[in-house]
Amino acid sequence: MNNEKTTNLKDFLEIPYDKLEKMNQKMIQTAETKEIFEIQKEIIDYLKKEERIKAVTICFSNIEGRLHMLDYNKKYFLNSYSNLTFDGSSVRGFSDISESDLRLEVDWTSFLHLPADVFGAGKVIIFAFVLNTDKSKHPSDFRGRLQDYLEKIKKEKNIIANAAAEIEGFLLQGTNAEVNYDKNKGFSLISSGGYYHSLPLDILRKFIDKSAETQRALGFNNEKDHCEVAPAQFELNFSYSNLLRACDQIQLYKLVCRQIAADMGMTASFLPKPISNINGNGMHINLSLSQNGKNIFYDKKGKNNLSKIAWDAINKILNHAPELSLILNSSVNAYRRLDPNFEAPNKIKVSSRDRSSMIRIPEGNEKTTRIEIRSVAPDANPYMTLFAVIKTIFEGEKLKQEKNKRPRSRYLPGDINDAIKIFKTNEFIDKIIFPEAKEKYLKYKKAAADRSPRKLGSIVKTSEIIFHHEITNQILWNMF
Repeated sequence: MNNEKTTNLKDFLEIPYDKLEKMNQKMIQTAETKEIFEIQKEIIDYLKKEERIKAVTICFSNIEGRLHMLDYNKKYFLNSYSNLTFDGSSVRGFSDISESDLRLEVDWTSFLHLPADVFGAGKVIIFAFVLNTDKSKHPSDFRGRLQDYLEKIKKEKNIIANAAAEIEGFLLQGTNAEVNYDKNKGFSLISSGGYYHSLPLDILRKFIDKSAETQRALGFNNEKDHCEVAPAQFELNFSYSNLLRACDQIQLYKLVCRQIAADMGMTASFLPKPISNINGNGMHINLSLSQNGKNIFYDKKGKNNLSKIAWDAINKILNHAPELSLILNSSVNAYRRLDPNFEAPNKIKVSSRDRSSMIRIPEGNEKTTRIEIRSVAPDANPYMTLFAVIKTIFEGEKLKQEKNKRPRSRYLPGDINDAIKIFKTNEFIDKIIFPEAKEKYLKYKKAAADRSPRKLGSIVKTSEIIFHHEITNQILWNMF
């Protein structure tokens, strides 16, 4: 036997975080300034040249927003990227079993290098659009629907929509805490620390620091990372980007947090209200529109420094709030969060101060003026949410208000069953959502609702957790 020290047999790409951040920020800038064919050529040339890359991770989301990933061997990917297929019948909202095969179209603008300690060495990631067999965009792929609509308003109106999400989550004790949930025991929080008063090196801060480091390496441009109001609650804020990239970042944010928590023996949960009697998790969407590089939501002379365009957008979103609720609050558990006693936005109104309002107007200037949609839950499909919101802004109807009459108080639906009823029969939803996608989405929402008691009550039920669209699997779903 040879006693000499054996050499390392694996030589897969591992990039230091500081270099990784620069590479990904450069890639994002390239995606915003170059033509698709140029970006595609650069990436293909890079993959051919860099021998230490072993796999390309392709991502897409189902109709409910759950992220799916496929790893393609790099050599296979380079030979077959124009003909990638998957079994659509195994993914919610796509094909029936009799017509299962669907295609994936690579979105070269979404290419990113991955941190090896979180995703594995020698991997890069790209998001994809889901296509029918005839290569048309699938109606249930809201990433594709959103891209098409953003291109339409840019071409017709020269308008670019920008967004940034504030996504809250809880850190729970133990791995797979959600799958193993029992209403008699509930969840165990990892710490009692909360807003501003968590110790610098406690487990919550270590999780936040590691997640923030990973997101910066992915080119997120983090702004602030902190504990939230409730015990063991966290929020990591990152800067504005175009709507499509903002949605991709939401998906990556949740994926990164879940993986890092699992590595630490814990669970990062984005359930809207996993524990009663404390604040729940929101996903506040900060939104603005720009034209020729100018923020067209800003008007120095306008009320609250908002332009007429911004006020029209607010008015339309509020007018269509009841029917949009099933998109923005897509689970049984989401309606437990809409409790005004815990800073939750259940009122269909706008305010610069009242945090129980569905829309808030943050302080801003010529560059930062925006509207904040506070009623969105972190388990919503981000692509479907922003597709519905942006389409409402451009195609919705304004709320008609009788002169000299005080507006009546309006509230969001109290539970998912009410939201389903409104969504099902609403003409505006029929206008903005493809019939096939609407039918499939309703099918899954109703099935989840039927697995839980009609009344929420004060106890978080086992059914609303294990049948949740981001948690359930084939075994759990078939236990009903």
